[in-house]
Amino acid sequence: MLSKNQLGFLYMFLSICAFSLMDVLVKWSANYPIGQVLFFRGFFGIIFYFFIIPKNRFHNFYQTKRAGLHFLRCFSGLVALIAIFIALRKLPLATVVSISFAAPIFTTILSIFLLNEKVGIFRWLAVVIGFVGILIITEPGFSELNIYYIFPIIFCFGLSYVAITIRQLSTTEPVWLISFYFSLSITLLSFFTIPQGWVMPSLNHLILLSMIGIFGGVANLWLSQSYKYSEVSLVTPLKYLALIFAIIFGYLIWGEIPTIKTLIGSILVIISTLIIFRREIYKKNIITSKTIND
Repeated sequence: MLSKNQLGFLYMFLSICAFSLMDVLVKWSANYPIGQVLFFRGFFGIIFYFFIIPKNRFHNFYQTKRAGLHFLRCFSGLVALIAIFIALRKLPLATVVSISFAAPIFTTILSIFLLNEKVGIFRWLAVVIGFVGILIITEPGFSELNIYYIFPIIFCFGLSYVAITIRQLSTTEPVWLISFYFSLSITLLSFFTIPQGWVMPSLNHLILLSMIGIFGGVANLWLSQSYKYSEVSLVTPLKYLALIFAIIFGYLIWGEIPTIKTLIGSILVIISTLIIFRREIYKKNIITSKTIND
């Protein structure tokens, strides 16, 4: 029998594997229109979530009193998803994953304006370190006017706002409902891209495209389960295994070798996010101890 922390580690590892495989399949699907790939990501995500809706909610599973916030979460999530899909197709896998680690940096900045949070010197230092890391990674792209380097940064902005809206929604909404509405919004958006010309996939490709949605669905569920069973401080550092997977898959499948600048920049971004993360834990512990003492 595994302990709660061990279960948390296992779910986080499985989540990272699923997200990594989804990224590989998205990059592989470059011959299919992005809108068509979005359909498979959304539709098969919806099917997956129907298996985890509690039986007592089947008759009214869609009901919510926070439709506006769900809309904002879905809109920001769609912006992030489209941006990362474009980035995965146009840039090396390890580069995209490295920049995507910077999402907590943007969350810190947005929290100042949207949640009126106070950010201390340590987190500001982390923001600076993270931006230096991003500049090191993207400098070759900007110097060569490769506009595709902007898409992982757009993803970080979108994901940051997603994190803030989920933080607000999760106080009253179940995780599966938040994820369901996002998958539904992906599917509905994809229908508007049909006139751009979808491609009829072969049976093998149909299975692989379907796996994009399945991997995305189970990855989100496993991520939530990881945070449920284990302390966030213990399992979050496992996320950086995604960079190792990206380097391995990128080299074996596409012959991509990350540059020294990419590796140095990714290390700075990882250090930055770890500082932010540790300060969040410290701040939470301080608030908890004050509440207990009061």
